[in-house]
Amino acid sequence: MSGLEDEIKEIEDELQRTVYNKATSKHIGRLKAKLAKIRDEAVQRAMKSAGSGEGYSVKKSGDGTVVLVGFPSVGKSTLLNQLTGQESEVAAYAFTTLTVVPGILEHKGAKIQILDIPGLIAGAAMGKGRGKEVIAVVRSADLILILGDVYNGRHVDVLMRELYDAGIRINKPKPDITIKKSGNGGIRLNYVGDEALDIEEVRSILAENKIMNADVLIRGNVSQDDFIDAMIGNRVYIPAFIAINKVDLVDAKTRAEIEGELTERFGEKPYMISAHSGYNVDTLKDGIYEHLGFMRVYMKPLGGPADMEEPLIVRSDSTIEDVCRRLHRDFVDKFRYAKIWGKSVKHDAQRVGLQHKLKDRDIVTIVTRF
Repeated sequence: MSGLEDEIKEIEDELQRTVYNKATSKHIGRLKAKLAKIRDEAVQRAMKSAGSGEGYSVKKSGDGTVVLVGFPSVGKSTLLNQLTGQESEVAAYAFTTLTVVPGILEHKGAKIQILDIPGLIAGAAMGKGRGKEVIAVVRSADLILILGDVYNGRHVDVLMRELYDAGIRINKPKPDITIKKSGNGGIRLNYVGDEALDIEEVRSILAENKIMNADVLIRGNVSQDDFIDAMIGNRVYIPAFIAINKVDLVDAKTRAEIEGELTERFGEKPYMISAHSGYNVDTLKDGIYEHLGFMRVYMKPLGGPADMEEPLIVRSDSTIEDVCRRLHRDFVDKFRYAKIWGKSVKHDAQRVGLQHKLKDRDIVTIVTRF
């Protein structure tokens, strides 16, 4: 793998030396595309490699799945125990967790699966340690909780880099780019919105993947990196946030310095917690719920009282159709109308259709054909 790493570093060094401008954009695009292809091939080989033990098989359950990502010994197992009551083995040495340990956090009516995975190390994306198994679990998550501690919290960018190299894009929407290969005609580029990339940049990037004929449609403002991700085609886009553990072991000044540095670098305040003492863990539970984008919908049978004890947990952009599909596969086909009580309507018991967007704590009655 050393030869491959040398090749990657050589391209990275050339990219750093090259100043981006109109004249160099085509060359930089080609270098970035080449680098992405080499990294992706290395990661795919690592993910498929044999002889390093069985992979981790985790059945997803609950309303959403959160994976705890961090260096060894930052307290992931202790945090899992605090969040869920699950007895994950805890010890004061690295790599206590050698497999994936699941637990369920019940919060605001939601059942959230929390996965404690072995600690990531530098080079995990390339298969070092149990990197390939761990990365496979992370790629299937609905939310990533990046956990550092007060001794290495300033280095969470190493974790970010490992996730990026493994094709995981954090806290960014999937770019709206369509690339349809064709048999002839060269590269045909169409835009909806601003033209952020010119045809030469697009051609040079596609050429690195041996695509010489294609219809390309780009919606919105995209970068070269976005276009390369679309060309590679196996990227996943997952929300994430940062928590810093063991804050009870340092003074208030050090704690504030770490919080300020991470806020400035990543644009969002980290959750400062102590998994051992439980400090701020309830606030962290709220953060998990909010970052998953959940809201509560209470179901009311026709002519009966609403069930205010057990809400239906749905995503914040859900419609009546989404609720129908969660309840029963026949509800959409047999749907007549729904009645809503809550913030999403102008008056109580308002009739709405399948595309009506709901808001948190709406009460819903679904009326179907018998």
